[in-house]
Amino acid sequence: MVGLFPFFSYAAVNDFQSVEKQLSQRNFTKKQQAIEWVIHAQPSQTATLLKGLIAGDVFYHRKNNQLFFIEQLKQGDTATRLFDNSQVVIDNKRDFRKVGLNNRLRSTIRIGIAKIELSAESDAERLSAAKRLLGNSSDAVISLVEEAYPKETSEQVKDYLALILAMDRLTREPLESDDSTLRLQAIETLSDSLEPSVFRAINSALDVELAKASPDTVLVKELEQAVASYEQSQRVYNVAETLFFGLSLGSVLVLAGIGLAITFGVMGVINMAHGELIMLGAYTTYVMQQLLPNQIGLSLVLSIPVAFVVSGLVGIAIERGVIRFLYGRPLETLLATFGISLILQQAVRTIFSPLNRSVSTPDWMTGMLEINPMLSLTYNRLYIIIFCLFVFTALVLVLKKTPLGLQVRAVSQNRAMAKAMGVRSEWVDAMTFGLGSGVAGVAGVALSQLTNVGPNMGQSYIIDSFMVVVFGGVGNLWGTLVAGLSLGMFNKLLEPWAGAVLAKILVLVFIILFIQKRPRGLFPQRGRAVEG
Repeated sequence: MVGLFPFFSYAAVNDFQSVEKQLSQRNFTKKQQAIEWVIHAQPSQTATLLKGLIAGDVFYHRKNNQLFFIEQLKQGDTATRLFDNSQVVIDNKRDFRKVGLNNRLRSTIRIGIAKIELSAESDAERLSAAKRLLGNSSDAVISLVEEAYPKETSEQVKDYLALILAMDRLTREPLESDDSTLRLQAIETLSDSLEPSVFRAINSALDVELAKASPDTVLVKELEQAVASYEQSQRVYNVAETLFFGLSLGSVLVLAGIGLAITFGVMGVINMAHGELIMLGAYTTYVMQQLLPNQIGLSLVLSIPVAFVVSGLVGIAIERGVIRFLYGRPLETLLATFGISLILQQAVRTIFSPLNRSVSTPDWMTGMLEINPMLSLTYNRLYIIIFCLFVFTALVLVLKKTPLGLQVRAVSQNRAMAKAMGVRSEWVDAMTFGLGSGVAGVAGVALSQLTNVGPNMGQSYIIDSFMVVVFGGVGNLWGTLVAGLSLGMFNKLLEPWAGAVLAKILVLVFIILFIQKRPRGLFPQRGRAVEG
């Protein structure tokens, strides 16, 4: 550890017992000696001790000065002795006192943690340490990086170490003996980086250079080009992020509307209860998590088939109990399904109360996938997009490869001819309505991960569902997919300059104007029933 703490003598600390003694005192100089000895000697518990000190989880016993790791200081809980991992029960909280730190100690500890992690066997751990040091230009950090750089084997980690050294070269006050070529090389190294701290360093160096009485014109030109390059990359990745958000919103619209596309396209039924079928799928997810409280991921996966069955059965009951008596009477069907939606909402309020319910998100759906420092994709939105494509593919296969799908297509294209060929159109209507309702329930499972689950949840998606279906072409699954994704991206592209509310209004105006020119949507359905 030569060079990191050059003025320190380790005579006062030479074993674990002396470390405990020094850290249990109020004298910060003695604590500094103990911490520096630990960093220098690096016993097996070094990382645990240093990270515990930063987190405030290291305590000392007031009677014997022994160090303990304690997450929560509560009577009856267990304290773990550092260096030998023995455990004791906390009988009296006053027997333990937290090891106090000052800013100098915290800085020393962080450098010690960085030294340990930069020499770790794992490339990922060394990379994480290098990223945390980016922007820190203290003498101790630069000394540490200069020592680690020649030994580093991972090119990615080495690139970050080079960035640290280049930032130090660029931002440090140049000496008379400094060669401007070295600073130009530093700019070249930094110009390809997308890290925000690198951009700040380049901007700061540019401001300093421009403030001089006689700035170096070559240096200023290179700095300005580096700034322009970074800002251009930022604009490109901002557009990419907006498109990703648009795809995720579009996937939500597709999931909400694809079930309606089936029932509306085949049966011509304006189902105003479609949003409540989505709501039932979301509540099914909530119930499954209550049944499996300690297995959030499993409960979410199991919710998909269960929600399909629950919403599908409710849909079949609606079709058999009400809608089959109202075919050919669209206004009565609209009023009847609107009444059913109110009944379902009130039933949910009675069973679950009017309050919103929170559905937990499994660990594998939390966090972000970092593509680069400028672009990170949230896992929950990424899974929604994948799930949307999975549901769409499954529906296409059902409609193209199964006897039910063949009969559904026959009835949707020409109901009278299908009945003449022996197709039981009543059975097809019930199964089709059940299929569309089941898909709505599956959409509810996905939406439960994006919003709170409540009795009015379905009302937020019914209008969007009809917009997607009409814009894409009634009864056309591919049209629904294209319409949902394009409307989602169009909406997100408008939001930055129009705002969320005005963006939705503009999308609605666009759809109205589009339908005036193409009443059958993007992909109109073909068949004698449509043409007649």
